[in-house]
Amino acid sequence: MVIKILLLLLVLVVAAWGTLAIEFQLQAGLGRWVALAGWLAVAVLSLYALSKGKNWLLVPQALSFLVLVGWWSSIAPSNDREWAADVARMSHGEIQGSVVTLHNVRDFTWRSETDFDEHWVSQDYDLQTLKSVDMFLSYWMGPVIAHTLVSFGFDDGRHVVFSVEIRKEKQESFSAIGGFFKEFELSLIAATEQDIVRTRSNARGEDVYMYSVELPKPAMQALFLSYVEQGQRLQTSPRFYNTLTANCTTIVYDMVSKIVDGVPWDWRVLASGYLAEYVYGLNALAPGYSFKELQQLGYINPRAITQHPGQDFSSVIRQGLPLVKPL
Repeated sequence: MVIKILLLLLVLVVAAWGTLAIEFQLQAGLGRWVALAGWLAVAVLSLYALSKGKNWLLVPQALSFLVLVGWWSSIAPSNDREWAADVARMSHGEIQGSVVTLHNVRDFTWRSETDFDEHWVSQDYDLQTLKSVDMFLSYWMGPVIAHTLVSFGFDDGRHVVFSVEIRKEKQESFSAIGGFFKEFELSLIAATEQDIVRTRSNARGEDVYMYSVELPKPAMQALFLSYVEQGQRLQTSPRFYNTLTANCTTIVYDMVSKIVDGVPWDWRVLASGYLAEYVYGLNALAPGYSFKELQQLGYINPRAITQHPGQDFSSVIRQGLPLVKPL
């Protein structure tokens, strides 16, 4: 009986996985409908076989699964597609001594999610003048999941934000399920706070929280360079986004764990909505405050929406926010 139950679960899991793989990877049309019909037919045959004890009838699904896996493994990521405007370019950099020249820094002016002015720039950043690292968490689907952005501040008042994102094609929208099925490539965006933070708080109406992170200057510099190296790799070796294993938070954790010794893995790396509480537990946020106080003070939306023309967005959102002093 136990073996029969395990076989039943296996058949159902394989059937569900294959159905979603076909749904997300085959273009809409007759071909997809035929593939889905054939795949579901062999799944039904397997369920019939289990109910009648005719295990040899499981062979068609096993063979179909092998064909599907072969097809699945042949699907490769690409940098050559018709991309949505906000991810049309990939940020990358050149390093000369302590100066990093970032190309394709996004500096859009957003009036709404769909109404914006495009503007891409190149900027020089001297890592000797790097003075702060701030973490933004933007909540768009409840308290459990948030988008993680990391902002680097310099002595001249500039801030540049790195964001690991899906690289959407034109007319494509995010799907958490599709993110498990090679639906999106991975992209690295470098942007101004006026662009990438303000669009979330103001244009999209997401709840955005900011936390000042305590890191030694060498670690801040190493993290900045890790982002640059990540962008260089994606330029030459495209990679698929994965909702669970290769997303905006797990990749940041991988970079930080290689720079700072003793950073433990924690379930909140996956449940990114609780990431700030995890970082607080590592004593890496502004000292002298409870986490609840930092969370309340770090909610930038009330300040962001009051920005007037001519005001510096980065200064506005930091008003009253506890900031870590450079180490």
